[in-house]
Amino acid sequence: QVQLVESGGGLVQPGGSLRLSCAASGSIFSINTMGWYRQAPGKQRDLVASITVTGSTNYADSVKDRFFISRDNAKNTVYLQMNSLKPEDTAVYHCNALVRRAIWSSRLQDYWGQGTQVTVSS
Repeated sequence: QVQLVESGGGLVQPGGSLRLSCAASGSIFSINTMGWYRQAPGKQRDLVASITVTGSTNYADSVKDRFFISRDNAKNTVYLQMNSLKPEDTAVYHCNALVRRAIWSSRLQDYWGQGTQVTVSS
């Protein structure tokens, strides 16, 4: 099994910053792409940012130049630094990872964390 555990969410005022972390553990040979998605009440889950094992990044237009994704491959951990937060950033943020579980299998399996609440409000 593979577990993803997020941390770092909370309540912050507009203009503030938060840093989310997501640690993957369990039966892992390697992790391909890792990413952050968010889901606001009544809306679909959307990609916020993703990062490949080589460090290539992709961001939603709404968070470019405010949010920054990074990863520590040795720790199987991905981070999301969120700056200049806006009320519209309020959502549950979910971590995602494409995991290769064994050296003898090239299959990539998709895993999700339980999510961490981010609320931006004065």
